[in-house]
Amino acid sequence: MKAIGVIPARLASTRLPRKVLREIAGEPLISRVYQSIRSAKGLERVILASDSEEILQFGRQQGFEVQETSAACRNGTERVQEISKSISADVYVNIQGDELAAGAEHIAGLLDLMKDPHVQVGTLKVRAAAEDVNNPNAVKVITDSAGRAMYFSRSTIPYDRDGVKPPYFKHLGMYVYRKTALDRYVELAESRLEQSERLEQLRFLENGIAVHVAETAHDTIRVDTEEDVVRAEKALKGH
Repeated sequence: MKAIGVIPARLASTRLPRKVLREIAGEPLISRVYQSIRSAKGLERVILASDSEEILQFGRQQGFEVQETSAACRNGTERVQEISKSISADVYVNIQGDELAAGAEHIAGLLDLMKDPHVQVGTLKVRAAAEDVNNPNAVKVITDSAGRAMYFSRSTIPYDRDGVKPPYFKHLGMYVYRKTALDRYVELAESRLEQSERLEQLRFLENGIAVHVAETAHDTIRVDTEEDVVRAEKALKGH
């Protein structure tokens, strides 16, 4: 199975401007993400995809494989689809450029999902830490008995009405797709739930495209805010 890794990156992040070039413990975030993924087995190539010349130039200086994508891309999935038009593969793995500590075990989990030829889209979940359950920056996911996503939300789902203490799962910002799913995705308009939650994966669900979810024991650190920067630096320094 030929798998291509794509790291979509942009400068225009709203909560933490220029975050992919922000230094985390002395090294730019995007550099940490790229180097971690490049060393993972199972990916033939890893491409940094951006519409920012500053990000692309930084990548070139670091020796990364880079490819310019259109500024019209509204999210990472659309950016991956653009890459798929010029680079052929069986599956495409999307690793978001702010997902620190993404690594080999995550890539393996995503590629395992695609061993089933019927799976068009896959992603990952991890048991949510207590501080993530009510945090809107930590996306939660609930799945059915077959491991397919029922919903993703910034809200706390499921709602624990009677205090039964259900397990909560956090969604990790990594996906794997077949090209047919990517091509279908860009043909579809932004869905209402996608616009409401600002979660790109909801476009698949609202249009009847199953998203299969594998569980991992290995969390990542999503860097979205100044607080996340502090948390990430503490984690890297072993505090």
